[in-house]
Amino acid sequence: MSKHAITLKINGKDRDLVVESNELLLNVLRDKLYLTGSKYGCGIAECGACTVLVNDQSVLACLIPAVAADGWDITTVEGLAKVEQLNPVQQAFIDNAAIQCGFCVPGMVVTSTALLLENPDPDEDYVKDYLRGNFCRCTGYVAMVKSVLEAADKWGEWV
Repeated sequence: MSKHAITLKINGKDRDLVVESNELLLNVLRDKLYLTGSKYGCGIAECGACTVLVNDQSVLACLIPAVAADGWDITTVEGLAKVEQLNPVQQAFIDNAAIQCGFCVPGMVVTSTALLLENPDPDEDYVKDYLRGNFCRCTGYVAMVKSVLEAADKWGEWV
């Protein structure tokens, strides 16, 4: 297997890495950079557990070869908060008890952040449609949708 030197900007910091040609971005984030918030759920882009932001757009890290991400600006769930202040989506998920087992939450929070970057004033139907690619087996989504709508009310103060 051939190795490739790449540079990723992860959560604002440049990271120089050597990766194998078949390594996935998700595995590099988890296994080499120890950013374990993004989860391996399905491996086929069906669950959203591995979602990260690339240039403020949600991307499924389980499908991206790490070599293809060379030069990308990537934000993981670990990079969403500011120094000692959670992102409004993170805080709203806590405030609304939108977390049960926690497995889907990082991907759900990252996708919800991408949603608010795209549309800071969504309605309930927009949120439900946007989150359709993120699966949760525990909560039933009601508290998650409520959390995104509450985060939208505070989004202008955050960005």
